[in-house]
Amino acid sequence: MRFNTLTDWLVWQETLHPREIDLGLERVGTVLARLKLTRPDFTLITVAGTNGKGSSVSMLEAILLAAGYRVGSYTSPHLLRYNERIKFDGQPVNDAMLCESFERIDQAREDVRLTYFEFGTLAAIDILQHAEVDVAILEVGLGGRLDAVNILDADVALITAIDVDHVDWLGSDRETIAREKAGILRKGQLAVCADPTPPLSLLSVAESLGVSLSLLGKDFFVEMPDGQETNRWCWGNTQHRFEDLPLPALPGDFQLNNAAGVLAVLAAVNTEFPVDMAAITQGLQSVSLPGRFQVLPGTPLQIFDVAHNAQSALALADNLARQDCRGRTLAVLGMLADKDIDTIVAQLRPMVDHWYLSPLPVPRSAPVEQLHAALLGGPTETSVSNAAIDIFDNVAAAYQAALAASTAEDRIVVTGSFYTVAAVLGEAV
Repeated sequence: MRFNTLTDWLVWQETLHPREIDLGLERVGTVLARLKLTRPDFTLITVAGTNGKGSSVSMLEAILLAAGYRVGSYTSPHLLRYNERIKFDGQPVNDAMLCESFERIDQAREDVRLTYFEFGTLAAIDILQHAEVDVAILEVGLGGRLDAVNILDADVALITAIDVDHVDWLGSDRETIAREKAGILRKGQLAVCADPTPPLSLLSVAESLGVSLSLLGKDFFVEMPDGQETNRWCWGNTQHRFEDLPLPALPGDFQLNNAAGVLAVLAAVNTEFPVDMAAITQGLQSVSLPGRFQVLPGTPLQIFDVAHNAQSALALADNLARQDCRGRTLAVLGMLADKDIDTIVAQLRPMVDHWYLSPLPVPRSAPVEQLHAALLGGPTETSVSNAAIDIFDNVAAAYQAALAASTAEDRIVVTGSFYTVAAVLGEAV
């Protein structure tokens, strides 16, 4: 074996390919063929989109596990441990399984220079095949068409909410980005879109391929009893209907759209993998996803949210507005430079009384000067003239300063990136 520890494998993988991101299917396809995994035995569900992918994967996983199936999943990035990316029966795989899979991939790749993400994607397919799962749920990492996950033909594809993100690779508008997301669709495939306003480019691709695409609001529906706020809801289409469902354990009104898309996927595979009301209820109530409006117990209230684009920042702001807070909101913020910083800051600005800015420990980090300029450059109605701004060398220092300055009635929000949350979540929990 080339390396004996997971850490050594991961450090080496970061150096194997000259670029951190290099979209394309040729390299991963070559190695997948050598591993004889181009047609794995499991039923495959792929999940693409800008926001809601992780939530949807987690809900699918929780419901199918509650129904008694052997389920594997693959998501990225991770928060605290690389092992979180690949799960079997709801638990992260261990170091030994990853190292053994990396060795198989290394032997098969020969001179192919895989990226870090491609290595992980191949490991997920390899490990879940060896685990003999019934269903594998794979989250597309970036875009769709050229993402490594798209090397396999999914039995069902789910596309969640689409927004502008990763513009350097996917384009600068929803129509262009949606066309990239639609790359996971296949001729004659069953597919679901949980975006309530799907871009026309997505619909056009689906029609050209003859995809049976179920749309939220057209082919399946979310209903709240009497149109009033409640902790129960209903889901239905022309063939199935589930009454009196509990709200998902994941916070936010937008999670209903994600849950509706998940149930539409389960309806599509109902013949092979039937799920009953008890499994759906258990899955919705038990689902958890660290870093998505994750609220820690105790005082001051601490909220960890990886929001890093306009849509997710708006959802975070909405959740904060709905939450009772008698004191101040202290925000620890670090972001990547390629994000829409001005828009994201504008969404959060009205909710924050004190900003604690920090760079991130990665080359793509936005300089704190850029974050500071975005805060000062906002429109008058959302200006930060009454909000304090402090700058720190790292996220941990910013977080500790926010803790030290907080009172029992305040709340601390750590946000802006997976890297921001990861830098302090392990210390906080």
